[in-house]
Amino acid sequence: MFIGGVCFSMIAFSAAAAAQDEAGQGGGETYNNEIIVTATKRNESIQNVPFSINAQTAEAMRRSGATSIEDVSRSIAGLTVQNLGPGQSQVSIRGVSAGQVVRDQPGVKEQVGVYMDESVISLSLFTPDFDLFDLDRIETLRGPQGTLFGSGSEGGTVRYITKQPKLGIVEGTVEAGANVLKGGDVGYDGKAAVNLPLGETAALRVVGYAEHYAGFVDAIGPAAGKNINDGNRYGGRASLLWEPSPGIKVTPRIIYQDIKTNGFNREDSYHLYYNPLIDAAQILPKRTQYLKLREEFRDKTTLADLTVNADVTDTIAVTSVTTYIHRNILVARDASALTGSVSVSPFALDLGVDGSLANLPSELRDRTKLKQWTQELRLSSTDSGPFQWVFGGFYSHVDRTYAQRLPTPGYDAIVDAGLGAGTSASVANGFPANSPYNADIPYIIKQAAVFGEASYKLGQFKLTAGGRYYDFKEKRDFISGGIFANGDTNIGDKTSSTGFSPRFIASYEASPDVTLNLQASKGFRLGGVNDPLNIPLCSGGATGPDAATYGNRPTFDDETLWNYEGGIKAHTGGITFNGAVFHNEIKNLQVTADAGSCSSRVLFNVPKAHTTGVEAELAARLMPGFDVSVNGSYIDSKIDSTVVDGSGAVIAGIRKGNRLPTVPKFQISASATYETEISDGIDWAFTASYQHVGNRFTQLADQEPGAGSFTNSIFYDPATGAFGTGAYDFGSYRLPSYDLVNLSTSVNFDHGLSVSVYVNNLLDKNALMSLDRERGGRARLGYNIGSPRKIGMTVRKEF
Repeated sequence: MFIGGVCFSMIAFSAAAAAQDEAGQGGGETYNNEIIVTATKRNESIQNVPFSINAQTAEAMRRSGATSIEDVSRSIAGLTVQNLGPGQSQVSIRGVSAGQVVRDQPGVKEQVGVYMDESVISLSLFTPDFDLFDLDRIETLRGPQGTLFGSGSEGGTVRYITKQPKLGIVEGTVEAGANVLKGGDVGYDGKAAVNLPLGETAALRVVGYAEHYAGFVDAIGPAAGKNINDGNRYGGRASLLWEPSPGIKVTPRIIYQDIKTNGFNREDSYHLYYNPLIDAAQILPKRTQYLKLREEFRDKTTLADLTVNADVTDTIAVTSVTTYIHRNILVARDASALTGSVSVSPFALDLGVDGSLANLPSELRDRTKLKQWTQELRLSSTDSGPFQWVFGGFYSHVDRTYAQRLPTPGYDAIVDAGLGAGTSASVANGFPANSPYNADIPYIIKQAAVFGEASYKLGQFKLTAGGRYYDFKEKRDFISGGIFANGDTNIGDKTSSTGFSPRFIASYEASPDVTLNLQASKGFRLGGVNDPLNIPLCSGGATGPDAATYGNRPTFDDETLWNYEGGIKAHTGGITFNGAVFHNEIKNLQVTADAGSCSSRVLFNVPKAHTTGVEAELAARLMPGFDVSVNGSYIDSKIDSTVVDGSGAVIAGIRKGNRLPTVPKFQISASATYETEISDGIDWAFTASYQHVGNRFTQLADQEPGAGSFTNSIFYDPATGAFGTGAYDFGSYRLPSYDLVNLSTSVNFDHGLSVSVYVNNLLDKNALMSLDRERGGRARLGYNIGSPRKIGMTVRKEF
């Protein structure tokens, strides 16, 4: 959701990298120095794919020091990842973004589809943060990909492509590394992969990894500590390839990953218990937060899939992909400031009790349990003739349960002493005691679709057309309880929709090295059901202004997008250039609004928005062993409709002309690699990269005048028990631009041994990734931040 702009993205596929790939030392399969991708659900040279696509090989990611999809995104034009904490990142492409989706918005759907090979793994806020080890490449398909990849691919699709089992070959990799963060902890990891033939018709590939995340954020307060955001990740995958006869491949696989962090990469700036309204000297240092309770994030993910490919005839193949995903996610945060501010603030729930209620430790525990089954079956042409086609069907069944608890020991006794015995029990609605807010929200989401796409090449022209018809149904219950809640028990809330998303592409081969493409395509993002308001916390209750503005909005509609673009792909000698100009018209943009004083969130459909930009990718081999690439993006996007309440006031920053959030207007990166033989059998390589990410906003409302100025900020002094409100000016909510410099050098020996040393974030920039706040910033306000300078070493052995 970006409008009017340009976007430069330049990436190289050099002869050296291609040679390494062909030798099995790099990431992507190559042909004629070009990467082979599967973006059209068949093997094809990246230069022949008729739309904008980027592929980062494993070798390129290692050289850039990338260890996560967020690191990778800075080297890809138009791809942005908003860091909201471990395992809680949001991906956007070409500025198609409606703003931050927070942990308690389970009904919001994703705008970018994320796949592990053929299996969809997207889950709005909680897309799995899989390790990048033993990947072949990461493909980024820009623009709507709804025709072949479905509802989550409105802005585009990101695909993790893993290395597959190989028949008749024993090979593997062992890797170990260690790193240290400036002012922080020591991290380390160990990883291994092995490919084993099982007779002549089968092979097994097994991957395992374990990693300790170094912490770098300190905490003050009752739960003070050093490097409190450290953690661990371990996991692995096992893939079996069986070819019972020529033309038939059966590949079952299982993946498991467990991530646990002991805190979040948050830097507090204003806190209920520690702020200038209590004492002018109380300013939190950089990379520091205030805690009454330690925090935790846990994500256990299991993915099992079965892919079957079979040649039906000499020219037709059938593919079946069956996937099951089971996830268990816990986000446990220190909510003492939230609970305390709601309990005693004159701008929230008036419990009429003494201030001791504001000083209780309180923990917000959000749990997400997911069971997802998907099935795709498709037929496709396999010959090399002028007519190519693919046709198939897709079905998914999602069983997702979201549960929220707010355990606050001692809460009920204080409330009942002030308001009368049994007050808390009377509003509990069957939930535990000493938990002022509780909710259970189980979902069942079903989607069925049929899709097809065909292309025909006539001389220098190639025409492609396709479409996807979908039928979507969502059913959910909402049960809440506690003194903060409205005590709703809504069973069987429903929403449904159907739609059709077409795509049309025209390509012209101006020369063997230059292709021009024109495209019109439609993408979609499914709608859903809004949560009811927490009426007890709303100003004026059920008849107040907040209830009038944000209430009676039971559902929100599908978001749709029409994309129009023109592109060029050129490759000659050691130079590759790809570029595109695009314009997206967005209808019913789903924007999250903080519901005034209600401590609730409601999704609004904004009638119109748009994003316009330019992309380009360039790479060149300047001399033998010396490769350079440049990648950047300039995108401008805006809201085209204003949404107001009954008084005419703009709601949630939905004002015509406001920028769409989370994505920078300008983003650029450049890298250079020099490789040479320093002695017989020993090569040396050096890579330097620079990345610039422009300024952004976390939410639409953050750019409204006076957004960071509070006349009623809340404070509570734990030392004296005094509480009240005062004026506090946080300043602009605009996230400033930042620059990162990364360096790496490696020595590669014969027989597959390599040693590399790297420095990421050489200048130790404290990158502010997104705003993190409680009660709109009145109770707590800070930033999610990037990692400080990291110095590390990796030893790798391939065999």
